Amino acid sequence: MQITIELPDHLQLTETDLRTELAIALFQQHRITLGTASQLAELHQIEFQRLIASRGICIHYDVEDLEQDLISLRQDSW
Repeated sequence: MQITIELPDHLQLTETDLRTELAIALFQQHRITLGTASQLAELHQIEFQRLIASRGICIHYDVEDLEQDLISLRQDSW
């Protein structure tokens, strides 16, 4: 899916910034898993974990999340 968003120039956000903030927000809302969030942010899972830890965000990760991440990783050849 591709989405185009027009942002004011004064925000000075890069695509990477936007992807990262979206990934964090969706992860915090329990809408995506840790693995999906790290892929959206284009970060290795460990890097994404460090990022959210630096913001005081707890990881919510259970067996179902693990199973979904394994399926996703296999499909994406990670």
